[in-house]
Amino acid sequence: NGIILVTGPTGSGKSTTLYAVLSELNQSERNIMTAEDPVEYEIPGVSQTQVQEKIGLTFAHCLRTMLRQDPDIIMVGEIRDQDTARIAIQAALTGHLVLSTLHTNDAPAAVTRLIDMGIEPYLITSTVRAVVAQRLVRVICPHCKTTYKPPAGELKDLGISPAQLKKGV
Repeated sequence: NGIILVTGPTGSGKSTTLYAVLSELNQSERNIMTAEDPVEYEIPGVSQTQVQEKIGLTFAHCLRTMLRQDPDIIMVGEIRDQDTARIAIQAALTGHLVLSTLHTNDAPAAVTRLIDMGIEPYLITSTVRAVVAQRLVRVICPHCKTTYKPPAGELKDLGISPAQLKKGV
């Protein structure tokens, strides 16, 4: 139980990371439910709901409805407001695993953001299990890249052999 947050700027792969985690956790005996805007990938065996705020189907509304169905794992596409944050915290406190994203640039800022949303610090410390901050690795342009062969000592420090290295493209 608890909350696992994936943070990062727009386009940093937060949703992709959550989908990878859900795919790993997806087993027939687990009831997994999601609230997303939009549903980016369909995952067999997972009950996915697309948020539609125009008709009142918000993240918070979806979460309230999901909790009545006793899910094991809940994925909230994004915690955007205090109401959604409070319900996610409540879900975590009642034994659910909650996965979500938060728009912050680093992991410590996730805590600050939740506090700014009005979540009490003691609730954050008792529910947040992990914060993953990620960015996509930039691709080096073909004209700028240079070949680099790490010395044997560096490879040893990293615990890899020369055969494990790949040629960057």
